[in-house]
Amino acid sequence: MKNVLKRYMQGLIMLLLLPVWAHAAMTIEIIGGAASKLPVAIAPFNGAGQTYRVITDVVAADLARTGELSLVDVTDLNPPLTDPSDPRFSIARKRGAEAVVLGQVTTLANGQIQVNFRLMDAVKQTQLAGYSYTTTPNQLRVVAHKIADVVYEKLIGVPGIFSTHIAYVIKQGKRYELQVADADGQGVQTVLKSAEPLISPAWSPDGSKLAYVSFENKKPVIYVQNMLTGARRVLANFKGSNSAPAWSPDGSKIALVLTRDDGSQLYIMNADGSGLKRLTFGGGIDTEPAWSPDGRSLLFTSDRGGSPQIYQIPVSGGNAKRMTFDGNYNVSPNWSPDGKRFAFVQRSEGRFRIAVMDIASGQVQVLTDTNLDESPSFAANGKMIVYATEINGRGVLAAVSSDGKTQVRLSDRAGDMREPAWGR
Repeated sequence: MKNVLKRYMQGLIMLLLLPVWAHAAMTIEIIGGAASKLPVAIAPFNGAGQTYRVITDVVAADLARTGELSLVDVTDLNPPLTDPSDPRFSIARKRGAEAVVLGQVTTLANGQIQVNFRLMDAVKQTQLAGYSYTTTPNQLRVVAHKIADVVYEKLIGVPGIFSTHIAYVIKQGKRYELQVADADGQGVQTVLKSAEPLISPAWSPDGSKLAYVSFENKKPVIYVQNMLTGARRVLANFKGSNSAPAWSPDGSKIALVLTRDDGSQLYIMNADGSGLKRLTFGGGIDTEPAWSPDGRSLLFTSDRGGSPQIYQIPVSGGNAKRMTFDGNYNVSPNWSPDGKRFAFVQRSEGRFRIAVMDIASGQVQVLTDTNLDESPSFAANGKMIVYATEINGRGVLAAVSSDGKTQVRLSDRAGDMREPAWGR
C-alpha cells in the first residue's frame, strides 16, 4: 500500500501543458448488483444510418453499470420500435420490461444530428419523459449520457451521473499524466503531462477547474488549471511542502496542507490564493482535508493519537474530534454529498479497503473486497464511489455503490492509474 502520509513527500519536475486528446479507453467490468433490478428495454435508436448504434450502446451501458436496472432485449425487432402505437410495443412488456426507451436519429441538412427520445411506461403506455437534442456527430456520446441521466432519474428518483467526469493520474513508464474521462471511462482527455509526479487532483464545485500538486519545482506546489482554456496558475508555493488541495462547496476557498511553519498542518485560503489562515496546531501530521457539504467543517487524517485516524474540525478553528476508532489505520476521508456519511480507507488484517461511516450512528461498513484500495471519491448523487486499487501489480480505477452491492472495475492497459476524483 502506498502510504498516504508519505505520498505528499516525494519530489521533482518537468511538464508539458495544453490539453491533448488521448486514444486510450478503459474497459468496464460490472460485478454484482442490486438483488431486485428494474427491467427496462432500450429499443435501438432508428435512422441516420449506423449513428443510432452509438447512442443505443452508450445509454444501455450507462444504465446497466448502475446495478439497479436490468436490460430487456428487444434488439431482434426489425425495424426497431420507435412508437408506442406500434403493435409490437406489447412485446417489450411481455418480455418483462416495465419501461421502454424509444429513439429516433435524423441527419439534418446542415450536417447536424437531431436525436429524439421518449421514455415510456410499458404497462400504461404513457410517456414518462421526452426530449429532443440537436448536436454534432462527434457529440453523440454526450447526448447519450444526457439521455441516460434523464432515464435514470425518472426511474430511480435520483439524478444520474453519466454526464459527469473523473480526473485521475496515470503513470506510463517514467511519465505522469493528469487525465479526465467520462464517468464510463471513455472520452479520455490528457490535461497535463509531466516527467515528475502529479498527485491530488481536486475538482472545483462547478467542474470548471482542477487543483492538483505538481513536483516540477523540485518540491510539491499546488496549481489550479482552467479546464476550458488550459491556462493554469500557482495557487500555493510556500516554503516546504504544499499539498492536498480541497475546494469548499461554494468554490470560494481551498483547504490545503503546508509544512511552512512546523510540520504538516491544515490551512485555508481564498481560491485566489489570498487570506491564508492556519487551522491546526498539533505536533503530528495533519493531512487530506475534505470539506463537509455545508462548508462548516473539515474531515482530515492525522496521526496525533499515535496512528493515522480521521478527525473533524470546524473551519472556524477549535478542537478536533476523532471520528474513527476501529483499527490503527483509517485515512483518506471523503464526505458524501448529503453529509450523512463519509468514505475512507480502512486497514484491517493487512488489507486496505474502502469503507463508509454513518456519522449519526458511527456504524462502519466495508464496501470492497480487494486489498490495496485508496483515494475514495463520491459521485455527485452519492450513489457510487470511485477509488484506486491494485490488480496484478498495477493500479486500476474501480467504483463501488455506496451500499457495496455493485462493483464496477475500470482498467486501462496502458498505465498505472491512481488518485481518482469524481467531478460534475
